Amino acid sequence: MSKFTTEMVDNYADKLLIGLTPEENKMVLDEFDIIDANLDKVTQIKDIEKVIPMTHCLDDFTYELREDVIVPSVPIEDLLANCDETEGSEIVVPKVVG
Repeated sequence: MSKFTTEMVDNYADKLLIGLTPEENKMVLDEFDIIDANLDKVTQIKDIEKVIPMTHCLDDFTYELREDVIVPSVPIEDLLANCDETEGSEIVVPKVVG
């Protein structure tokens, strides 16, 4: 018997503000059953609770933080020189909404 019900899926869909047809609801239930079956297989692995959780998929993963170096940036006047229309230090763009 499934741990998931049509009502549960409909409730979650309502909370997510999406509507599901009966066919979509059945598809989601079928997917949940597949996921649940796979999780059950994982929990049946002997001594699984003794496995240390990974923090990264690569065992030898190391990282180095780079030093923060302040470099001069391009003057804003040079950047705005490439624009068709500006207003102070802002670029004027065409209105695209309403």
